[in-house]
Amino acid sequence: MQMGNKKQQKAYAVIRELNICDDLSSCNPVLCGTLPIGIDILGSDLDIVMEVQDLDYFEERLQILYHSKGNFKLKRTTIRGNPVVKANFFFRNFEFELFGQSQPVLKQNAYLHMLIEHKLLEKRPNLKEKVINLKKQGYKTEPAFCTLLGIPGDPYEGLIQYGIKEGIITEVV
Repeated sequence: MQMGNKKQQKAYAVIRELNICDDLSSCNPVLCGTLPIGIDILGSDLDIVMEVQDLDYFEERLQILYHSKGNFKLKRTTIRGNPVVKANFFFRNFEFELFGQSQPVLKQNAYLHMLIEHKLLEKRPNLKEKVINLKKQGYKTEPAFCTLLGIPGDPYEGLIQYGIKEGIITEVV
Protein backbone atom coordinates (compact mmCIF):
# COMPACT_ATOMS: atom_id res chain seq x y z
CA MET A 1 0.00 0.00 0.00
CA GLN A 2 2.80 2.40 0.84
CA MET A 3 4.22 1.93 -2.68
CA GLY A 4 0.86 1.50 -4.47
CA ASN A 5 -1.24 3.91 -6.48
CA LYS A 6 -2.15 7.35 -5.10
CA LYS A 7 -5.34 6.15 -3.38
CA GLN A 8 -3.50 3.21 -1.79
CA GLN A 9 -0.74 5.54 -0.56
CA LYS A 10 -3.31 7.95 0.87
CA ALA A 11 -5.14 5.08 2.61
CA TYR A 12 -1.83 3.84 4.03
CA ALA A 13 -1.10 7.33 5.42
CA VAL A 14 -4.60 7.65 6.94
CA ILE A 15 -4.40 4.20 8.57
CA ARG A 16 -1.03 5.19 10.04
CA GLU A 17 -2.43 8.52 11.23
CA LEU A 18 -5.22 6.67 13.07
CA ASN A 19 -2.54 4.42 14.60
CA ILE A 20 -4.76 1.36 14.14
CA CYS A 21 -1.89 -1.09 13.69
CA ASP A 22 -0.27 -0.05 16.97
CA ASP A 23 -3.41 0.60 19.04
CA LEU A 24 -4.91 -2.75 18.06
CA SER A 25 -1.70 -4.71 17.43
CA SER A 26 -2.72 -7.53 19.79
CA CYS A 27 -5.60 -8.27 17.38
CA ASN A 28 -3.34 -8.67 14.31
CA PRO A 29 -5.12 -6.05 12.14
CA VAL A 30 -5.01 -6.73 8.38
CA LEU A 31 -6.41 -4.51 5.65
CA CYS A 32 -8.62 -6.58 3.34
CA GLY A 33 -11.06 -5.82 0.59
CA THR A 34 -10.83 -4.14 -2.77
CA LEU A 35 -8.31 -1.34 -2.23
CA PRO A 36 -5.25 -3.55 -1.60
CA ILE A 37 -5.90 -5.50 -4.82
CA GLY A 38 -6.79 -2.47 -6.95
CA ILE A 39 -10.47 -3.12 -7.70
CA ASP A 40 -11.90 -0.38 -5.49
CA ILE A 41 -14.39 2.14 -6.78
CA LEU A 42 -15.56 5.49 -5.47
CA GLY A 43 -17.08 4.79 -2.06
CA SER A 44 -15.18 1.56 -1.38
CA ASP A 45 -14.41 1.29 2.32
CA LEU A 46 -11.28 0.19 4.15
CA ASP A 47 -11.99 -3.17 5.77
CA ILE A 48 -9.63 -4.03 8.60
CA VAL A 49 -10.16 -7.49 10.03
CA MET A 50 -8.85 -8.68 13.37
CA GLU A 51 -8.69 -11.72 15.60
CA VAL A 52 -10.42 -10.90 18.87
CA GLN A 53 -10.85 -13.29 21.77
CA ASP A 54 -12.55 -10.82 24.14
CA LEU A 55 -15.32 -9.05 22.23
CA ASP A 56 -16.34 -6.97 25.26
CA TYR A 57 -12.84 -5.54 25.60
CA PHE A 58 -12.59 -5.01 21.82
CA GLU A 59 -15.92 -3.19 21.74
CA GLU A 60 -14.82 -0.94 24.60
CA ARG A 61 -11.47 -0.26 22.90
CA LEU A 62 -13.14 0.69 19.61
CA GLN A 63 -15.50 3.01 21.47
CA ILE A 64 -12.61 4.75 23.24
CA LEU A 65 -10.41 5.05 20.15
CA TYR A 66 -12.89 6.01 17.43
CA HIS A 67 -16.13 7.33 18.98
CA SER A 68 -15.29 10.87 17.88
CA LYS A 69 -14.89 9.94 14.20
CA GLY A 70 -17.59 10.80 11.67
CA ASN A 71 -20.74 8.64 11.69
CA PHE A 72 -19.25 6.27 14.27
CA LYS A 73 -21.38 3.15 14.69
CA LEU A 74 -20.63 0.09 16.77
CA LYS A 75 -22.49 -3.16 16.27
CA ARG A 76 -22.34 -6.63 17.74
CA THR A 77 -23.85 -9.37 15.62
CA THR A 78 -23.42 -12.96 14.50
CA ILE A 79 -22.17 -13.80 11.01
CA ARG A 80 -22.18 -17.41 9.83
CA GLY A 81 -22.47 -18.57 13.45
CA ASN A 82 -19.56 -16.43 14.70
CA PRO A 83 -20.10 -13.53 17.13
CA VAL A 84 -18.48 -10.37 15.76
CA VAL A 85 -18.02 -6.72 16.63
CA LYS A 86 -17.96 -4.13 13.85
CA ALA A 87 -17.17 -0.44 14.01
CA ASN A 88 -17.85 1.85 11.09
CA PHE A 89 -16.77 5.47 10.77
CA PHE A 90 -15.39 8.07 8.39
CA PHE A 91 -11.98 9.68 8.63
CA ARG A 92 -10.14 11.83 6.07
CA ASN A 93 -12.60 10.96 3.28
CA PHE A 94 -12.30 7.20 3.86
CA GLU A 95 -14.98 4.96 5.27
CA PHE A 96 -13.60 2.41 7.71
CA GLU A 97 -14.99 -0.92 8.84
CA LEU A 98 -13.11 -2.51 11.71
CA PHE A 99 -14.18 -6.12 12.12
CA GLY A 100 -13.29 -8.46 14.97
CA GLN A 101 -14.07 -12.11 15.56
CA SER A 102 -12.39 -14.98 17.41
CA GLN A 103 -11.12 -16.64 14.23
CA PRO A 104 -7.49 -16.06 13.14
CA VAL A 105 -7.29 -13.36 10.45
CA LEU A 106 -5.76 -15.74 7.89
CA LYS A 107 -8.87 -17.95 8.18
CA GLN A 108 -11.45 -15.18 8.03
CA ASN A 109 -13.60 -14.97 4.91
CA ALA A 110 -12.65 -11.37 4.14
CA TYR A 111 -8.98 -12.33 4.00
CA LEU A 112 -9.61 -15.55 2.06
CA HIS A 113 -11.85 -13.77 -0.46
CA MET A 114 -9.20 -11.11 -1.03
CA LEU A 115 -6.51 -13.76 -1.50
CA ILE A 116 -8.65 -15.71 -3.99
CA GLU A 117 -9.62 -12.55 -5.88
CA HIS A 118 -6.00 -11.39 -6.05
CA LYS A 119 -4.83 -14.75 -7.46
CA LEU A 120 -7.67 -14.77 -9.99
CA LEU A 121 -6.74 -11.25 -11.14
CA GLU A 122 -3.12 -12.38 -11.56
CA LYS A 123 -4.18 -15.40 -13.62
CA ARG A 124 -6.85 -13.58 -15.59
CA PRO A 125 -6.02 -9.85 -15.80
CA ASN A 126 -9.01 -9.26 -18.07
CA LEU A 127 -11.28 -9.83 -15.04
CA LYS A 128 -10.22 -6.58 -13.38
CA GLU A 129 -12.09 -4.19 -15.65
CA LYS A 130 -15.13 -6.49 -15.74
CA VAL A 131 -15.29 -6.71 -11.94
CA ILE A 132 -14.93 -2.95 -11.59
CA ASN A 133 -17.71 -2.39 -14.14
CA LEU A 134 -20.05 -4.72 -12.26
CA LYS A 135 -19.16 -3.00 -8.97
CA LYS A 136 -20.05 0.36 -10.54
CA GLN A 137 -23.44 -1.17 -11.42
CA GLY A 138 -24.01 -1.96 -7.73
CA TYR A 139 -22.62 -5.47 -7.38
CA LYS A 140 -20.67 -6.38 -4.27
CA THR A 141 -17.23 -7.81 -4.99
CA GLU A 142 -17.87 -11.50 -4.37
CA PRO A 143 -21.10 -11.59 -6.40
CA ALA A 144 -19.28 -9.79 -9.23
CA PHE A 145 -16.55 -12.44 -9.33
CA CYS A 146 -19.07 -15.27 -9.09
CA THR A 147 -21.17 -13.81 -11.89
CA LEU A 148 -18.14 -13.54 -14.18
CA LEU A 149 -16.86 -17.02 -13.26
CA GLY A 150 -20.27 -18.72 -13.42
CA ILE A 151 -20.20 -19.77 -9.76
CA PRO A 152 -23.77 -20.54 -8.64
CA GLY A 153 -25.39 -20.11 -5.22
CA ASP A 154 -24.15 -18.11 -2.25
CA PRO A 155 -21.30 -16.01 -3.69
CA TYR A 156 -19.44 -15.78 -0.37
CA GLU A 157 -19.32 -19.54 0.15
CA GLY A 158 -19.07 -20.19 -3.59
CA LEU A 159 -15.90 -18.12 -3.90
CA ILE A 160 -14.31 -20.05 -1.01
CA GLN A 161 -15.20 -23.39 -2.61
CA TYR A 162 -13.89 -22.17 -5.98
CA GLY A 163 -10.63 -21.10 -4.31
CA ILE A 164 -10.25 -24.56 -2.77
CA LYS A 165 -11.08 -26.31 -6.05
CA GLU A 166 -8.54 -24.16 -7.94
CA GLY A 167 -5.84 -24.79 -5.32
CA ILE A 168 -5.64 -21.12 -4.34
CA ILE A 169 -6.45 -21.89 -0.71
CA THR A 170 -6.66 -25.09 1.28
CA GLU A 171 -9.70 -26.48 3.06
CA VAL A 172 -11.11 -23.96 5.54
CA VAL A 173 -11.84 -25.22 9.05
